[in-house]
This record gives sequence, structure tokens and C-alpha cells, in this order.
Amino acid sequence: MSSRVGSHPPATTTRARSTVLASRPLLAFRTVDLVSAAMLGVAFGVVFWAWGLVYNAPSEAMSAVFAPLSGLWYSPWLVAGVVGGLLIRRPGAALITEVVAASVSALIGSQWGWLVLASGVLQGLGVELALALFAWKRFGPGVAMLAGVLAATFEVVFLEWHLYYADWAWTFKLAYLGFFGISGAIVAGLGGLALVRALARTGAVDAMPPGQEAAERAAS
Repeated sequence: MSSRVGSHPPATTTRARSTVLASRPLLAFRTVDLVSAAMLGVAFGVVFWAWGLVYNAPSEAMSAVFAPLSGLWYSPWLVAGVVGGLLIRRPGAALITEVVAASVSALIGSQWGWLVLASGVLQGLGVELALALFAWKRFGPGVAMLAGVLAATFEVVFLEWHLYYADWAWTFKLAYLGFFGISGAIVAGLGGLALVRALARTGAVDAMPPGQEAAERAAS
């Protein structure tokens, strides 16, 4: 029998965990996980649609200076997948959230029509790869930034280079990828992480790992 019975409780019962993982097995989505992904997707779908109405002016202004700078303005469309992945912490959560968001924006009336679904899939897969590289066990700033960068990379390399910028010189293509990646890291990555942490502090996502982290920090 352990000599610790009746003594002080182990440190793990009084100290907040730095990272709370999703319950195992990872692919066993709970109802709350699916509902959260769907609700996030719908909310971000409306945001995506609204951003599509206003982004042209700043994008065109930057393009007039240097065409690849337009990549700085596209990262808001990456946020849904980053937030879904960091909040739910299961394989496929980022992809589901991003695709639902893309579908909602298309239904409302995106200027790109249903082509946004292809973007949603690619961006979601980029986030999934970033989380998979750390086996869904790391969700800090570095991983969030990588998720934003890979979401942008998948979108650019597998779609935009061929569909929108096929006639650009490679110097322009690579510069565009670089600007989009930087924006993805900061706006989608760090911005998405900040949003998840803000939600956790409100108590609105107590059933999710970030909510549990926030509750444990408050109690410690």
C-alpha cells in the first residue's frame, strides 16, 4: 500500500495542468464536439461572407504598391479551422469547422460561389497537418502559428497559384506565399489562439479542453 495514503495529496491535484488533452480515443467525437464545430462554422461563415464584402479596397490598395502584398489580407478566412482545431483538439475538427464556414458563406452569397468549399478543405487540411505533427498534444503559440502558415500554404500552393496567379513570375508567387503565410501566422494563428483563450475565460466552453485549463488555472 502506498505510504502516501492519508498524507498530503499529490501535487497534480493542486496544480493546474498546462495542457488538457481531448478524451481518448481521439476520433471518438462527443456530441458537444460536433455541435461546437458546427456552431463555430456557422458563426465564422457569416464573418467570412462579411469579410468578402470589405476586403477588396485594402487588398487592391496593397496590390497597387506590390501585387503580392494582397496576400496580407486573406488570412481572416483561415481563422475558423485554427479555432476549431485548438478548441476541440481532435483529428478532423479543424477541417469540419472550416468546411462548414465555407459552406455557410457560399449559401449566403460568396462572390466565389461554391469554389470556397475547395478553399475550406485545403485550409482545414493545413491546420490538421500542423496539429498532427504534434499528435494533438501541443496547442500553444508556436503550433497555432504553424497552423496558420500551413493553412495559407495549402490554399496558395494547391489552388491560388494555379487558378488566380498562373501567369505570375515565380518571384511574385513566392512573395505572395510569404506574405500570406506571415499574415496566417499572426492573424489566424495567434489571433485564433487568443480567441480560444478568450472564450475559455468566459466559461462558455467549459466542456472543452481550453475551458478546463482556464477553470484549473482559476482554481489553483
